[in-house]
Amino acid sequence: MADPLDKQRLDKWLWAARFFKTRQLSVAAIEGGKIRVDGQRPKPSRLLIPGSRITVRKGSLEWRVTVAALSKQRGSAEMAAGLYIEDPDSHAERQRLTAELRDERASAPAAARPGKRDRRLIHRFKRDST
Repeated sequence: MADPLDKQRLDKWLWAARFFKTRQLSVAAIEGGKIRVDGQRPKPSRLLIPGSRITVRKGSLEWRVTVAALSKQRGSAEMAAGLYIEDPDSHAERQRLTAELRDERASAPAAARPGKRDRRLIHRFKRDST
């Protein structure tokens, strides 16, 4: 009989590697086309082996990883990080996009009318700039 951890279902591996909080969320992402294995759109029951290349899209962010190990259970974040090796270009691109999104949020206008403190700052700015 073969070792039970020479292959593992894709949905279980994504959950164990902490890409998704639940297996149900990983199944929804797989069925929604957000996950690619070796360039192909898989099913949740697709069996992974170490060395498989996986692409995970969550929103505007993308992870390109290679499966390094398989795990029966979900462990700590440190253990989960040992289950895959991330492509350095993927990591750099994700860091760049994260910084870009952070800058966009910082420059976005307020969602509500200015409060008392905000009005005082606006008046002070207008008074000092003239």
